[in-house]
Amino acid sequence: MPARAFDSLESHLDHEKHLDDFHALKELPESYEWTPLDQDQYPSIDQAPRVESVPLIDLDGPNAENLVGNACKKWGVFQVINHGISTRKLDDIESACRRLFSLPQSQKVRAARSLDGVTGYGPARISSFFRKQMWSEGFTILGSPQEHARLLWPDDYTEFCEITEEYQEEMKRLSAKLMSLMLGSLGITKEDFEWPGPARDFQDSCAALQLNSYPKCPDPDRAMGLAAHTDSTLLTILYQNTTKGLQVLREGFGWVTVQPVPGALIINVGDLFHILSNGSYLSVVHRAMVNRARHRFSVAYLYGPPRDALVSPHRKMVDHNRPPMYRAVSWKEYLGIKAIHFDKALSTIKICTPSVAVNANDYSENDRVES
Repeated sequence: MPARAFDSLESHLDHEKHLDDFHALKELPESYEWTPLDQDQYPSIDQAPRVESVPLIDLDGPNAENLVGNACKKWGVFQVINHGISTRKLDDIESACRRLFSLPQSQKVRAARSLDGVTGYGPARISSFFRKQMWSEGFTILGSPQEHARLLWPDDYTEFCEITEEYQEEMKRLSAKLMSLMLGSLGITKEDFEWPGPARDFQDSCAALQLNSYPKCPDPDRAMGLAAHTDSTLLTILYQNTTKGLQVLREGFGWVTVQPVPGALIINVGDLFHILSNGSYLSVVHRAMVNRARHRFSVAYLYGPPRDALVSPHRKMVDHNRPPMYRAVSWKEYLGIKAIHFDKALSTIKICTPSVAVNANDYSENDRVES
């Protein structure tokens, strides 16, 4: 994927923030202390009424399309099994994460994102919107990571490159399958679009791979791994290891922990699919918590349309009772909007507010976490 597709986001990142050597910190520094005012004013599942768990869907099941549609509408997130990605591939990408993030801090910063760059090692991209730092580190890949991998392992970088490149190919194929299921659940076919590519296989898409590390934390109750946000994608495919930490916001209940299921992958509906569905499918608000005992890793595949393709409410989702909620926008433009407005990005392109709110994740002004 061309890096320039993310240029509009990168230009607004806060490059003043740096990453500490988490393994050397025995106490939580004040800059990492999140008070209740710094966090979202929603209860955790421990404080909330009883709620069912995030849907787990067998993609080989006869009712997969309907189940996917229901999960997108009610949750904006679901887990999948029988997705076609082998256990070996998942083990390999987790091993690559461990190898990368176990390097000494002095070595990892050799691959730090440059001031005008997109890829490489660094803090969470949303960190500039928050006054407190997050207990996490990340590594962004667009296509081949060879440029940065050579800086980390001058004589032994090929294995890391091969694993991450192969994983991206697997994710691209799975993304196409998921797009077909999600669109099909809305009564939309691949033939209804111009941008899935000549073969109508969604292979002309843009994507990024994000490796995440959440080290063991000396005071996890006062820290935040990754603050609440929605993804700017059509969809995101997340692999997490067996350590829980991901939480999703369920309206009316609060934060629900996504329990790890061996071999399963988590699918988040992103802002662009919310737009495409004319608000019918939720763009899920989610965050990552940390713990004292275990180092957590996750791998996010951020899937979107070709960078200049326009995304708007699909004509099959629009009628006289449901006018289009949003104007057309490209992923490139939307990344730029979100880099400035963050959780208000969808509101800035909204052209119609339905009589019954369909986007549970449009924050109110009082709910926004101020930077």
